[in-house]
Amino acid sequence: MKHSPDSGQQLSFQAILENWAEGMDYCAVPVPAEITHALGSKGPVLVMARVNDSAPFQVSLFPVGGGQHYIRIKAKVRQATKTKTGDRVQMRVTVLDRADISIPEDLALALRAEGATQAFTLLPPGKQNFMIRRIAEAAKPETRTKRIQEVVDAALQRKP
Repeated sequence: MKHSPDSGQQLSFQAILENWAEGMDYCAVPVPAEITHALGSKGPVLVMARVNDSAPFQVSLFPVGGGQHYIRIKAKVRQATKTKTGDRVQMRVTVLDRADISIPEDLALALRAEGATQAFTLLPPGKQNFMIRRIAEAAKPETRTKRIQEVVDAALQRKP
């Protein structure tokens, strides 16, 4: 039987920020083996994370094999915390329940307007979460609007 990490579980650790792709702005921190073991999952784990004293951000711990996970740290978070590759950072994570999805009001309105609300709920929870995170991460209003339309279109394709 596959074990799911406990929603609400809080974990804290220190790690070195690593560059993950030569020539690209892609950084991540390794999750210590004891934390991965405590999570009890070899797959992705949805969490709310903080780097040092950053604002919380939603991210998935991604598996890299051998029972180890990493957490990607986006440039926006690194800039806000003034961290760079090679810095030791304090990580705090809270495990989230993939099924507990909060739909932004503008997305809910768009789904209702197109009669796609039920179809959206038929998408796998991980897919819903990914789509909602993409909307939340949009820096410009026009990008947010475009991403909302992409979600509505995806839901309509799934419509029963």
